[in-house]
Amino acid sequence: MTSKQFVTDHKERLVAELTSFLKLKSVSADPAYLSEMRLTAAFVLKSLQDAGVSTSEICDTAGHPIVYGEYIKDVSLPTVLVYGHYDVQPADPIELWDSDPFDPVIKPTEIHPEGAIFARGACDDKGQVYMHIKAVEYMIANDTLPCNVKFMIEGEEEVGSTNLAIFIKENSAKLKADIILVSDTSIIANDIPSITVGLRGLSYVEVEVTGPNRDLHSGVYGGTVANPINVLTKMIASLTDENERITLPGFYDNVKDVSEEDRAEMDKAPFDLDAYKQDLGIAAVSGELGYTTNERTSIRPALDVNGIWGGYTGEGAKTVLPSKAYAKISMRLVPNQDWKTITDLFVKHFEAIAPKSVSVKVTPHHGGQGSVVETNFDAYQAAAKAMEETFGTKPIPTRSGGSIPIIALFEEVLGLKSVLFGFGLNSDLIHSPNEHYGLFNYFKGIETIPLFYKYYTELKK
Repeated sequence: MTSKQFVTDHKERLVAELTSFLKLKSVSADPAYLSEMRLTAAFVLKSLQDAGVSTSEICDTAGHPIVYGEYIKDVSLPTVLVYGHYDVQPADPIELWDSDPFDPVIKPTEIHPEGAIFARGACDDKGQVYMHIKAVEYMIANDTLPCNVKFMIEGEEEVGSTNLAIFIKENSAKLKADIILVSDTSIIANDIPSITVGLRGLSYVEVEVTGPNRDLHSGVYGGTVANPINVLTKMIASLTDENERITLPGFYDNVKDVSEEDRAEMDKAPFDLDAYKQDLGIAAVSGELGYTTNERTSIRPALDVNGIWGGYTGEGAKTVLPSKAYAKISMRLVPNQDWKTITDLFVKHFEAIAPKSVSVKVTPHHGGQGSVVETNFDAYQAAAKAMEETFGTKPIPTRSGGSIPIIALFEEVLGLKSVLFGFGLNSDLIHSPNEHYGLFNYFKGIETIPLFYKYYTELKK
């Protein structure tokens, strides 16, 4: 039986199992979902065991647990370590979902005419994790697994993977492998496969601006006491210039310019700017002067405010001059930029530009390094060959604007490179209301992953 036939024969079951997975509210950022996180880890454990990965366990950490499993066919064979995460982003704002984010619904869309499953975590990353479990189930059941496989599925990717970093340092012998296989990225389109070869790094901070020692009447004090919200917005506005370049001193010191030849190669990836704007409902794009939209989200850094609040935000009016204002700010970084160095630069700069009328507190949250994967090594070539066979066309190497900070740590601590073998689409609304994952993509992943194992093992001989 081929992997394609396996998918055809088991479609209803494959969808039903993923639906059960998606119903679990594994929101790592919210302590209210602590019990659901453990239930989800238990679900992953049972799924691995049911797939034939009988040597599996839940590994407790100082935070949410990690699910580990291994199937060792022959110690002389190569070993693939599959990494993924079972935690998901908060579903807020709930009112913008067309259906309950934890009660999966399958319906067709323009891009997914055969249907997509709508739920929080459908694409990021539960649907893509489950592809790997089902692919290994097929290979074990049909005795076609050509090498050894290990699984490391964590519950803190959406909050920085702090405890995973500790886990891999303490368990480097257990995690010994030849390559790490990750499906937490996307392809260009369902008829244009691609493999991600670059990720941006991340520095994430929260800022707090304090003015008077209490909220004040804006009529009595307005115009004489600095308003922290007004000050904060001006400070944020100053973080980029008229050409959308970030103004932190030293920010670009280690940014490596991509050659014109490489930029030309990247430009071969199909991109319709008008369709992009139409999909987002915007009249124009914005970004650093001198770069295309695709380059701005891949080979250039960026700074964005992820949330801002303060004062009165309830119904009606309240004439208040607030005591405090807050913002969450993320900086996407390119390879060679060290996220800890950038975080330090931000703290010093933000404190330095604050007027004397307010005080400023900057709290770093989490971050990670960017990474670039070469296309001339065996694991990438195996992935490309597998995709070409199932999609009918060669995949295009692309750089992603997103961040998976743990990828750089894998190489630093375990000495292992990663293949970013994602099957989602950028239009799947990950981190947004109405996140979904095409059934075509889910099934195509299960069909393609076994071919990676086959070709990778052949190339390693």
